Amino acid sequence: MKIRSRCWLVVLFAAPLLARAAGPAPALPPDNRFKADILLVVAHPDDETGVSAYLAKVLDEHKRVEVLYLTRGEAGHNNMGPERAAALGAAREMEVRHALATLGIDNVWFLDGLDTPSQNVLQSLARWHHGQNLEEVVRMVRFTRPEVVLTWLPGFFIGENHGDHQAAGVLATEAFDLAGDPAIFPAQLAAPVKVNETLLEGLQPWQPKKIYYFSDASNQEQFKNTGPVYSVADLSPSRNLPYWQLAMNAFSFHLTQYRTYIEGLGRKSAAEQQSDWGDPVQLTFGKSKVEISRTGDVFEGIGTVPVAFVPPAPPAVAPLHPFELAGPWGFYQVFHQQHGLTDLPHAAIPEIAITRGADLQVPLTLRNTSTSAQTFSLSVSAPKTWTVQEYTPIVSLQPGEVVPLLVTMNSPTTDEKTTQQITCRAESGGQTVGVVELHVKLRSGGLPQ
Repeated sequence: MKIRSRCWLVVLFAAPLLARAAGPAPALPPDNRFKADILLVVAHPDDETGVSAYLAKVLDEHKRVEVLYLTRGEAGHNNMGPERAAALGAAREMEVRHALATLGIDNVWFLDGLDTPSQNVLQSLARWHHGQNLEEVVRMVRFTRPEVVLTWLPGFFIGENHGDHQAAGVLATEAFDLAGDPAIFPAQLAAPVKVNETLLEGLQPWQPKKIYYFSDASNQEQFKNTGPVYSVADLSPSRNLPYWQLAMNAFSFHLTQYRTYIEGLGRKSAAEQQSDWGDPVQLTFGKSKVEISRTGDVFEGIGTVPVAFVPPAPPAVAPLHPFELAGPWGFYQVFHQQHGLTDLPHAAIPEIAITRGADLQVPLTLRNTSTSAQTFSLSVSAPKTWTVQEYTPIVSLQPGEVVPLLVTMNSPTTDEKTTQQITCRAESGGQTVGVVELHVKLRSGGLPQ
């Protein structure tokens, strides 16, 4: 027994020595099981529908597609049962996993942003804790190392008005610009220092090569020639079905949100189904780190060699205007400028759609750009059927002073067919210093402002 015990002691003391002699374990490369060609970044389960036919096409081309959802869609409605809130989020997560599996997409990720039903991107970013969610999106870009990021268009259009959709595009754009920067979220890049590491992640900086956007705005004509267009009528060689039908079949899993439509779709003829689902997929080019043409194929110019991170050039200093539309509209003016996206399509006149009879709030910014104190008078012009409820008509500002203002008005309950125009004007010393216009579409239902 004593001899056996001594043998065990020799083994116990020798093991660390042998480990030291062997040297450190060789560094492993990043886990290639999760390397993506395209990373789709969207807000809710079912948001993939806008590009699912295109994703089916590139899967046939042996591209690796992965999807990142920033919420679980827990604020939606439920046509399948009583489950709501977190339970509905669990149901919608499972629906979309089944939907994507039919297309051949297995790597699907979910973050913990809260579904925020409003049209204001700033509310979504605030409720998601913008900086925290940005860190998580950057982590997933570094983890999946996509060549291309595909996401919602960060802009405010009638039809494309969900604040969560817009926020997904904002965060994806920010992550595109930041994930390659070794100074950003450095704990993600630090090498682990212990076996059971819980803080330092061992990732590497990663610069995606291109970013593209898509939109479900009511007016799709404004996106023509802004990027590549893909027919969905082509036959999939792997499935022997047209790509629009593959997209429609995947969509059929989203029963909590679209049960009535999906059941009705099953009773339609093939021609009627194609009429619903046969529109080409229009993408909008965002930016690229490789030489390409604006309307060329998504994978044009993409090779196998990673591109180096190059800090973006500082944007030109935008002039300060005395009187401007603020809120989400004002945010996008700054965001597009700061991220080099000034060529993105935008509404010629800022626009919004609201429910008939609902209040409309028009956020404004007034600043004194002169070197002396100024008094400004504000006026609001609206159609006769509208009721202007509240605003500050006289404002005095010191040089350089800036104040936020809010105009509140009530829309009519009548069925107005034409687009309504709201005009806000600021004057000082008998001179007009700024005019703000907003186009408003009235409709039944829809997201609150």
